[in-house]
Amino acid sequence: MKNILSKFYYIIYRFISYLPKRKKTIIFESFLGKQYSDNPKAIYLYMQQRCPEYKLYWSFDRRQYRHLKENVSRPVSRFGVKWLFVMARAEYLVTNSRMPHWIPKSKGTKYIQTWHGTPLKKLGIDIQEVRMPGTTTEQYRKNFINEAQKWDVLVSPNTYSTEIFKRAFQYKDKVIESGYPRNDILYNCNSDSVILDLKRSLKLPTNRKVILYAPTWRDNDFYSVGKYKLNLKLDLERMRKELGKEYIILIRAHYLVAENLDLTSYKNFAYDMSLYPDISELYLISDMLITDYSSVFFDYANLERPMIFFTYDIDSYRDELRGFYFDIEKEAPGPIVKTTEKVILEIKKFEKERYSINNYNKEFIDKFCSLEDGDASRRVVNYIVNK
Repeated sequence: MKNILSKFYYIIYRFISYLPKRKKTIIFESFLGKQYSDNPKAIYLYMQQRCPEYKLYWSFDRRQYRHLKENVSRPVSRFGVKWLFVMARAEYLVTNSRMPHWIPKSKGTKYIQTWHGTPLKKLGIDIQEVRMPGTTTEQYRKNFINEAQKWDVLVSPNTYSTEIFKRAFQYKDKVIESGYPRNDILYNCNSDSVILDLKRSLKLPTNRKVILYAPTWRDNDFYSVGKYKLNLKLDLERMRKELGKEYIILIRAHYLVAENLDLTSYKNFAYDMSLYPDISELYLISDMLITDYSSVFFDYANLERPMIFFTYDIDSYRDELRGFYFDIEKEAPGPIVKTTEKVILEIKKFEKERYSINNYNKEFIDKFCSLEDGDASRRVVNYIVNK
């Protein structure tokens, strides 16, 4: 049934795509329509404020409509009738993840791929063995290459990423090496007043420090295709006992994780922020980040705040599951630990030593964050407007 529906959509989409393009029309999408966030959101907001002559649409999964209706002026339901006409006739498509492989490239539509992170773990054809459900290594690589051939522009946060993207995606067209638009907020809104307003809007206590825990997903730990498990290895009871008087913890699962966290036992200490639309705002209100192999640490580094890498399965993840582009144990801008006890110890150490930029790996910031200055959205939009 799914294959029949895909073929039907393909035929309709292909037919509509031959109609004249609607000039100065752009459709945006973030994480398969599941969020109003990331690089597409930053570009959308910049154009909304400065390019009133453009018609801006936002593609969303209909299950997420309540999160979008107050934020975007022209929401369109993904795969709906209106979506087909807007998507197939738009002058530009801006997205941060791969589109379904059955959607053809619409002639005359410029496809701007922003991607969604500086890579630590291997991507695309660089993955030696794909262990995701519903695909093989050969099919995964083929689909990735076919998708990248549809892109007209690829946004890159730094030279390091550009080199990897070109190889891993087999991409040969235009690259805008601009820094990430999604990180503009970390420079333009990093103030006490903004942070306080965000905390109050989220109904978080304002008299305790905030820890953000944002782990990635595991390719081989899943329920079904596209629905991954979150095995919370962090001992929240121990964390609350040791840190609860001074800290709260926000837990942010990856967008592919299907888990519904039950944190009722940790009320007023642990908060599930997995469905919060924009992780950049969670960066701003957090005094510290705990992560593993997620690309979030490249973004959080712009704030020059403490980070702890809780990598309980680093050996199997690195050697068997994904593989890394560099030695994180040597280059991570923060301590690598494997147990909750060590996490707590490092947090207390940061507190005792009054963490400062002097503790930071300056070479890391120079390599991965040198283009970030709060102006990346303008650089990308200038390309769109001026071509």
